[in-house]
Amino acid sequence: MKFDNPEDMIQLTPFWEGERFPNGRPKVSEDVLRRMRKITLEEAWGPLWNRGYAFQFEGDFKIVHPNKIMVGRAVTAVMVPKRPDLHETLLNYGHEQENRKGFFNQWVIDSLVEDDVAVVDMFDKVHLGTYVGGNLSTAISTRTKRGGAVIWGGIRDNQQIVEIDNINVYYRGSDPTAIADVTMVGMNVPTRIGKAICMPGDVVLGTPSGVIFIPPHLAELTVVQAEKSQVRDVFGFVRLRDSVYSTAQIDAGWDVALWTDFLNWFENDAAAEEYRHLNWDAELEEAQMRDRNGPQSDVRL
Repeated sequence: MKFDNPEDMIQLTPFWEGERFPNGRPKVSEDVLRRMRKITLEEAWGPLWNRGYAFQFEGDFKIVHPNKIMVGRAVTAVMVPKRPDLHETLLNYGHEQENRKGFFNQWVIDSLVEDDVAVVDMFDKVHLGTYVGGNLSTAISTRTKRGGAVIWGGIRDNQQIVEIDNINVYYRGSDPTAIADVTMVGMNVPTRIGKAICMPGDVVLGTPSGVIFIPPHLAELTVVQAEKSQVRDVFGFVRLRDSVYSTAQIDAGWDVALWTDFLNWFENDAAAEEYRHLNWDAELEEAQMRDRNGPQSDVRL
């Protein structure tokens, strides 16, 4: 087996058609990451849930900076309890065949680049399971600029980590012990975090509610649908305050007349300016079909 193997990553992410890092990891664009920082957990969750991605969210974490949003591209790792023969084989292989330095957790941190998030399955180990402390968190800060870590296990040096403002860390618990008696069996491989699954290159969106892992091939679609939901809500709040429409009209599928009103507002109101890269042709066509088919009772999710 090889750690961080390009052939494996390309094989496991066939739906991604965009740019990749030299190791084969999908590289979602900086523009999508920037826009992702402005959306909510529920806005990201909806498009994934509706496409069958039902196990992308985990919320059972402690958070170093609970009120800060974290967005980045996943670099994954899978740890297991130490078995001496396996441990020595893999540690020696990494040192001798891949020229890696230090312990398994340092290999992952040393591979991070700007906008990365380390996503680590430590099998919920906290005592002797502290994946990062002050030093490695400082390295994450330096390398990722604004990324962080999601650790299904422990951390240490919390008082030092909380002083690092530009990253965030999601973790299960704290302990003063150092990492020990664990072996890494995969780097940039499918990784289970609680009830969620994360793949290398997934967009990691960390919120006060928890973390959602967004497949790279769905990242732009997720952002676009979230932005459309946001700007429709802005319009809806305005029209509801002015008593132009009822809540039943705003929350249901819009007819052509309502869409016409919205599009006129969208093109002219300053509140919609940051959303004008969005296209509404498909929604308008759907409304025209709905009008032809008669009254509907659907509710906008």
